[in-house]
Amino acid sequence: MTDASTFIDMDRLALLASPTDRAREAAEALHGCMPWVPLNQASAMVVLGGDGFMLDALHGMLDDGHILPAYGLNLGTVGFLMNRHRGCDGLAKRIAKARPLTVCPLRMEAVTQDGERHTSCAINEVSLLRETRQTAKIEISVNGKVRVPELMGDGVLLATPVGSTAYNLSAHGPILPLDSAMLALTPISPFRPRRWRGAILPDRSRVSFRIREPAKRPVAVVADQKEYRDIAEVHVEIARDMEMQLLFDPGHALDERIVAEQFVV
Repeated sequence: MTDASTFIDMDRLALLASPTDRAREAAEALHGCMPWVPLNQASAMVVLGGDGFMLDALHGMLDDGHILPAYGLNLGTVGFLMNRHRGCDGLAKRIAKARPLTVCPLRMEAVTQDGERHTSCAINEVSLLRETRQTAKIEISVNGKVRVPELMGDGVLLATPVGSTAYNLSAHGPILPLDSAMLALTPISPFRPRRWRGAILPDRSRVSFRIREPAKRPVAVVADQKEYRDIAEVHVEIARDMEMQLLFDPGHALDERIVAEQFVV
């Protein structure tokens, strides 16, 4: 398998740190470790923080249209998208030997009740959530065919394999191996249909959601952290033109963590 040294200029690495005290202290300690360059001159970036900060960094690249390989060092809680932080010693060698993992985000187009259109990307999931105490009513279509005429519940989400261990897992959705080429469609606290627990779909699918009774039962959509309220319909599919590479130490890749997560009791 190709390692990072074959496509990264090790003299052009940028360092991006979370605003937490712990991350700032770690960044200061790494300051003299190698010749860091500004982000706009970098061939890859090293991210200090937790999973949330890594997602912020990846979204920043998607917004700028300047996508770099990202090597994360965990200074957060879970660190599912990160590598173990071991300080400066051997860091350059670790980055050079890191294995790339290619991931594609979801592209979401949401239309509000007023007809406004919003487009956003989600690395983990796109989730639809009721805004009030009223149960949401959502029609679900896959590739233009209605599959669930009316889902009643708190909402529904569509997750990538990377996001399948996040909100999707908390909603009792399936864990997806990274090479599965699948998406998880998972209801959130469903009331009707009572026996439907979701679906696993090919990642070439286009999934559409139409809100029933939107004025009475308003629904918001969230693409990772970006939220739009009072939506009428949402369309989601893989954004294959926005590939990203996450770099992992050999033996600690995200695909292995996803397999291991299925055996946690």
